[in-house]
Order: sequence, then C-alpha cells, then structure tokens
Amino acid sequence: MLALDGITVITLEHAIAAPFCTRQLADLGARVIKIERPQIGDFARNYDERVDGMSSHFVWTNRSKESLTLDIKTEAAREILKQLLAKADVLVQNLAPGAASRLGFSYEELIQINPTIIVCDISGYGDDAEHPGPYRDKKAYDLLIQSESGFLSVTGTEDESVKAGCSIADIAAGMYAYSNILAALLERGKTGKGKRIDVSMLESMTEWMGYPLYYTLRGNTPPQRTGSAHATIYPYGPFPTGDQKKVMLGIQNEREWQAFCQIVLEQPELAHQAEFINNTQRSNHREILRQIIVQIFAQLSQADVIKRLDKAKIANAGVNEMQDVWNHPQLHARQRWTEVETPIGKVPTLKPVGLKDSQDFVMKAVPALGQNSEQILKELGYDSETIQSLIDQAII
Repeated sequence: MLALDGITVITLEHAIAAPFCTRQLADLGARVIKIERPQIGDFARNYDERVDGMSSHFVWTNRSKESLTLDIKTEAAREILKQLLAKADVLVQNLAPGAASRLGFSYEELIQINPTIIVCDISGYGDDAEHPGPYRDKKAYDLLIQSESGFLSVTGTEDESVKAGCSIADIAAGMYAYSNILAALLERGKTGKGKRIDVSMLESMTEWMGYPLYYTLRGNTPPQRTGSAHATIYPYGPFPTGDQKKVMLGIQNEREWQAFCQIVLEQPELAHQAEFINNTQRSNHREILRQIIVQIFAQLSQADVIKRLDKAKIANAGVNEMQDVWNHPQLHARQRWTEVETPIGKVPTLKPVGLKDSQDFVMKAVPALGQNSEQILKELGYDSETIQSLIDQAII
C-alpha cells in the first residue's frame, strides 16, 4: 500500500512551485488531476524541447499525473471542477493571488461543499485577504524572489551577484507546500476538518536565508560573496588540479587543518605559521594560502589530490558537470535511476528521494495535454454525446 493511496489532489497549477509539490504527492500514490487550459496547457510544457522534444521542466515536475483540460472561465467547466472538488482531499493552486477566489474556489466557499478539503495556495508574496501586504499582487518569478529574499546579495563573486542555477525559490515553496499538506492530512485524521495553507515563495526563501540573516543581526556586515568558496571558512571551496580539473574541499577544524598540511600538502610546518594558525587568520590571508595550495595541486591530478584528501579524512568532492551526474557511480551503485513513460517514449528519472522499495512509490507516465479528460468526465457521469459537445465548444 502506498502512503497516499486513496487521496485525490486537484491542481490549478503552472510553472514549477505547485507542480513540484504535487509531483511529490503523486510519487507517494495520491491521484493528482492536473487542470490545464484547452489546446495550451501549462505553459511550462513549452519552456524548451530538450527531452526528445518535450520540456525539461515539465517532464521533471509532472510524472504520475492525469491531465484534464478545462476552460475554467466558462460556467460549464467550473461546474465540472466543482464536482471534482466536492469529493477531493486536496486543492493545490498557484494562480495569481485572488484568482481562485474570483472563480468561486476559495477555501471559504469550498468547505461549504466539502468540509474536509485541504486547500493549499502558493504565491509569490502570500495570498492573505486579512493581511495582504503591499506586495501581494506583484508578479513573482523564481529569479525575482531570489532577489527579494536577499539570496543574490550573498551568492556570486565580489564583483557580481549570481542567481542559483536551478529554480531554488520555486523548489523551496513547493517543498513547504508538500510538507504542510502532509501535516494537514495527519491533522485532518485527528480533527476530521480541512485546512487552508498559504505558502509564500518569499517566506520560503527567507527561511532558507536564516544563516546570513542572523549573521547580519543588529546591523552587522553581511557575509562576503566569494564565488564557490565559503565566505567565512578557509580553505573551503574549489581548487584547480594539474590535469585541468577541480577538486572541492572543506576544512572544518584545526585537526583537519593539521592533517591537510601534513598529508595533502606535505608541508606540516604550514599548520603552525602565525598567518594560518586558526580559521580567522587563514580566512584573512586566504589569497596567500590559496597560492600555496594551487602550486602544490598543479603537480597532481584530480585523482591524486582526492586520494590524499581521503587519506587525511578531509571532506572533498569532484566538481561535476551534468553528464557526470547522469553517470555518477554512487547513484548507479544505489540503483537510484529508473525510467518513466512520456508521450514520446521512456526517459530516465531519479527515484523519489528517501524511498528504496518500489512498493513505496509510484512512477506513472508524464501525461499528454488533456490525455485523461474523457475518462475523468465519464467517472463523473457525463455521457459521450455531452463530452463531445464540450470538446466542440473548447470547454475541455
């Protein structure tokens, strides 16, 4: 039995934050019905064509779902949606703030027909009528939230801030939505009541910014942008090797520093030099120390450096490209890759994190646009003639 067997989730979703959340629920066995615009669908379907003609973002976030096309601006489509929501366990939506309410699908309205429903609203800045705040109606994309949350101020080089290479703000909001929905399902099991969840991308990212926020408490200066290096610990970051590769390493304490000097650098006397005697001094003199490390590593291959670091019990990693991750020996040894069906054939996918037994998760296909529309309407009692009429009117 899958953890979320018997749970039905209806989604009014697009882009990444909400789809990423609901894909986690689908992985655990929830039935996720994705509502999409007829003929257009979730606009993330067309971000790119890198997965054999399909969008990389869409394939990533939409497996194991059913696609139902509905023009929810029409009364007929809203009636279909209302029938689904009357029996659903969860509604997840990331439309513009207030849009779901204007369509008649606010939590307050839905509990009149389904007192046990859990409604999760995901937005950029929060969708709260009582305390809307001045940013409630601003458009919010991932990069904009990275900027508003201060993430860009601590990420990059001394000369330039740099965004995260993946949709980190969307992922943060999606994971908080996911965990809050799971908690609400547990709570409902005790109280028998539904709940509204209001997830803000800004608040999700601000929570993740806890360390730099506290670092600057009482007006203190922020951590310096240091590229891939650590802002306050040294040596900690990437270093080039003699075979045009890089090694990432991190020294956490004085015992590791002494082992690094003795075993990796083979210069034990460095450990006791005044300018390197503790982390503060090493960080203050990082350019001098970096030159020493780079000169020694230039005589060694990446494999040689990693061998020495492992011997010294110093944390390290290769600086991998995407193809290295596809072929990562640890992921293959743990058998973490599997395949998922799509409208154009099978593609590889990572198994749900934390789950090993295939009986604990489901891996169904990425749906084509509207693939399940007729099937779902028949479940609701619509006959073939009525369904065809809805198709002809572009309502589904």
